[in-house]
Amino acid sequence: MILIPALLSLSCALWFWVRSAGRDDPHASWTVSAIKTGAVAFLVPLACIQGAPGLIVAGLVLGALGDLALSRPGVRWFWAGMGAFGLGHAAYALAFADMPQGTWVWGLMLAVLVLVASTEFWLAPHTGPLRMPVRIYGVIIGAMAIAALSMSDRPVVVIGAFLFLVSDVILALRLFVLQRHHLLAGRLLWPLYYLGQVFIMLGMAAR
Repeated sequence: MILIPALLSLSCALWFWVRSAGRDDPHASWTVSAIKTGAVAFLVPLACIQGAPGLIVAGLVLGALGDLALSRPGVRWFWAGMGAFGLGHAAYALAFADMPQGTWVWGLMLAVLVLVASTEFWLAPHTGPLRMPVRIYGVIIGAMAIAALSMSDRPVVVIGAFLFLVSDVILALRLFVLQRHHLLAGRLLWPLYYLGQVFIMLGMAAR
């Protein structure tokens, strides 16, 4: 039972990465959207089979919905995608929530806080009317990454959360800051994002 959704998820992820990742297509077909969505959507039954917490399953569902929304053109779809991913990060943060332990954890927490605060200088000035939603989103994903540090006994979860964080930083640069290398940024962020979701799901399975 595990093999089928795992292969379907990986196949969708690889197909999208090879054929579409990083290409801004205002007329993207629903087939492309479905394949992109399927990469994370097929992780949902896999997470259920492996006994992942409900909040992790919810985060994966919201991630898949976010992928669908961001694959479609238009401002409304963008808002829907941002909202879905924001709620997904919140679900992960609640699933991870615990008191962090260890000096290295506090060091990484400080690094995350510095990263979130630094967006006021390199990101916010470029976001225009989206400045406040982007700020809120940054706080939510920062909270998710900090909460993940409480999973120090499960390093796969921490790695997954930080891959997710890095992919969102690249996405922010690609959408609002970069004038060139959009394709390169898109090609890089997709595997980071997908592996982040996979590692979070695997790390939290049967917790």
